[in-house]
Amino acid sequence: MTDLPLDQVRTLLAVVDEGTFDAAAAALHVTPSAVSQRVKALEQRTGRVLLLRTKPVRPTESGEIVVRFARQLARLERDTRSELGMNGAGEPTRVTVAVNADSLATWFLPALTRVPREPPFCFELHREDETVTAELLREGLVMAAVTSSPDAVTGCSVRSLGSMRYFAAASPGFAAAFLDDVPLDEGLARAPVITFDRRDDLQDAFVRRLRRGPDGASRLRHAVPTSEGFLDAVVAGLGWGMVPEAQAGELLTDGRLISLVPERALDVPLFWQQWKLDSPALAAVASAVAATAAETLRG
Repeated sequence: MTDLPLDQVRTLLAVVDEGTFDAAAAALHVTPSAVSQRVKALEQRTGRVLLLRTKPVRPTESGEIVVRFARQLARLERDTRSELGMNGAGEPTRVTVAVNADSLATWFLPALTRVPREPPFCFELHREDETVTAELLREGLVMAAVTSSPDAVTGCSVRSLGSMRYFAAASPGFAAAFLDDVPLDEGLARAPVITFDRRDDLQDAFVRRLRRGPDGASRLRHAVPTSEGFLDAVVAGLGWGMVPEAQAGELLTDGRLISLVPERALDVPLFWQQWKLDSPALAAVASAVAATAAETLRG
């Protein structure tokens, strides 16, 4: 294999994005037979199965690598057309980023306001837990991600942003009802707890660290899948939870929340990963994100 024919690479991407060979054919204005032949030729050239012929089709691990390359190629093509003045007047540059909910609710949107307005940008944000945002990069679905992983995804660069600090917090009424008459580590292991979703391990990690054992928080848990809703649930006394420092300040000051173990804050390191492309759009966003993170996150 000496090269990857671009028409075959673009066809593979169309099949993945459209979900079927027929839909990809319609999007590319060719016949389904032509789409099938291009994909088969690319698989023969790479010596690997690139697609699982399911409904919708899904890329294999090798297919994900080619799909990511196709998306990067499209990004470079758009940037080149823009620099040559070949885009339509005022056509925005689309930047796709995966970001965790707590960053989105606190410091990330202000970072985007620092991105220069010319040329115009169109942001497409994917909200995912910081432990899984790197997966979207690996699949080629986003160009950059705020992630908790310091290990660079293949084809990506990584830089440290700082840490988000979390406090175990609860409403005064909840603490009186569930935590006053028992040792705190035991109480937190039994009391109702708020989680973001089933992948949210932050509360469990805090209890394991507090108890120095393998058991996490209570199985009596309420899943609230938004950062603002999570905070509201804790304030309402539905359960205890790990609340970002940036959101907790005023609530702790006015007594609507209490920090259960103020000396045992939990710091979650965050990293910025992005495609290794000489892209002015990515560079502008990365610069704004890094500057805002330096001002708001802990070093």
